[in-house]
Amino acid sequence: MQHLGLILNHMFKQNFINIAQSFIPASCVIAITLFVVACGDPADKTQDALVNEPKGDMPIAVPEGGVTYVLTDASEIKFLGSKIISGSHEGGFKNITGKIKVVDGKIYPDGAITIDMNSIWSDNKKLTGHLKNKDFFEVETYPTSSFLITDVSKSAEEYSVTGDLTMHGITKSITFNSSIEISEENVSIAAEFDINRNDWGVDFKGAADNMINDKVILNLSLLASLE
Repeated sequence: MQHLGLILNHMFKQNFINIAQSFIPASCVIAITLFVVACGDPADKTQDALVNEPKGDMPIAVPEGGVTYVLTDASEIKFLGSKIISGSHEGGFKNITGKIKVVDGKIYPDGAITIDMNSIWSDNKKLTGHLKNKDFFEVETYPTSSFLITDVSKSAEEYSVTGDLTMHGITKSITFNSSIEISEENVSIAAEFDINRNDWGVDFKGAADNMINDKVILNLSLLASLE
């Protein structure tokens, strides 16, 4: 379905431009072309996280032994939200805590990774306040979000990470590809993917003439140091 959407989107853009070229001066066509292209969803260029029902009732079995790493202040989660017609905003969360366990070179959870929702920031002070209220994350009611790893598997080139993401009082299992590096001193996890905010009940549409896209890009950069 995603490929069909991209094809239809491309056909719409091309037909619109062809019609414009027949009736509008070239300089205006260029401006319209740039406008139409700019209307695309940035999340169309990132991997879609696979979303399923939570797996918390079947947690990953954690073997004895191994080494524990603690997330550092350098850990961050950024997001990019956009609008259908124009405009986008960057933001993220500054306060992320938790532990990661490594046994025989494989990552396991040591409890859930916790996100302090009050640590949210954005590129617009007014927007930051709006994101905290009932239209979006309802931070007073849901002051924390969490991510509990339920599976980590490795292919030839990258890792696949699955975990239960609890946000806005709703828990869903998500799977995404990730880059993971493990050393004696540190563990780093990096990933970029998109989720549909409606899956977690964050469904504010925005202004009728420039509604907010459903998909939000998440950029994870987690760094854990030896406990």
